[in-house]
Amino acid sequence: MIQSLDELNKLLKQNKTIGLILHRNPDGDAVGSGLAMQNFLKQTGHEVYLISPNEVPAYLQWLPQVQRIKIYEQNPNKVKHLLQQSELIFTLDFNDFSRAGNELQKILQSMPEKTFVMIDHHLEPSDYAQIMFSDPERSSTSEMVYDIITGLSGQKYIDKNTATQLYTGIMTDTGSFKFPNTTPHTMRVAADLMEKGINHNKIQIAIYDSFSTDKLHLLGEALHKLIFLPQYKTAYIVLSKDDLKKYNYKKGDTEGFVNYGLALADSNFAVLFLENEDKGVRISFRSKGNFPANEFAKKYFNGGGHRNAAGGRTQTGLQETVDLFLNKLPEYKEKLIHAND
Repeated sequence: MIQSLDELNKLLKQNKTIGLILHRNPDGDAVGSGLAMQNFLKQTGHEVYLISPNEVPAYLQWLPQVQRIKIYEQNPNKVKHLLQQSELIFTLDFNDFSRAGNELQKILQSMPEKTFVMIDHHLEPSDYAQIMFSDPERSSTSEMVYDIITGLSGQKYIDKNTATQLYTGIMTDTGSFKFPNTTPHTMRVAADLMEKGINHNKIQIAIYDSFSTDKLHLLGEALHKLIFLPQYKTAYIVLSKDDLKKYNYKKGDTEGFVNYGLALADSNFAVLFLENEDKGVRISFRSKGNFPANEFAKKYFNGGGHRNAAGGRTQTGLQETVDLFLNKLPEYKEKLIHAND
């Protein structure tokens, strides 16, 4: 495994056909970093295909050039053909093939002859990539992509569209620059992107202030169902598939809902449970201070992520999943109570 701009630069000296892959259920960082990397590579002479395993959520559909993204679920044979044609494959904002979904995982695993480039900021990367940019201390993959582009002397290719894409990725993965992963370098990158002419106010509005009536009512339902456990300084929300159906749920509608649990003054841990339409439960974890949300997610819920932001899932029923969560909280009581000590 190599973590070297020089090695990547050598690979990119000759024009290539390149595939860029996002993780399943792509968020602002995945989409923003993917679009920006595609822009850079296309402007430097490469043929580039940007692929998402499934549909980009509605709250990101306004992003410039988002229509370029190929959706695997909509045309799996075409996407598989594009990957087979690709001489170089980038994986963006994930570090294990499983994050691309079962079908794309199998396709990627069937291509050991390909050269893979990983750009990601999550913990515990797999070892599939020949060139690997992995840094859990970074705020976002979008920040890393900015540094890679500028490190390859590509600053001139960061136009207003690319800057908008990167800023969106950084802003969403830092919670509008309030999460602990926001560093002085993050702010300097954001400032440089603002100087490219982006409208940061419109980006904020597009992401956070463009709710549909159904989404706002769903948020109301979530807040009504929020339960706070003071003995564990923990808040959690449970939304069943009936709740989601009632408010015409669309992918991305619950983005950010889990953070409301941390808005409570005495809350150090917040969890959102979403029942899947078919089977199982998707779970979002957020924490304050030193509480390891990623450890909790990995140990009990087949998940992982960052210390203060993680995800998980189960293949069991909603109530069984919530019961498991409630049964395991006592093991972490001391860590929860003293997270901010």
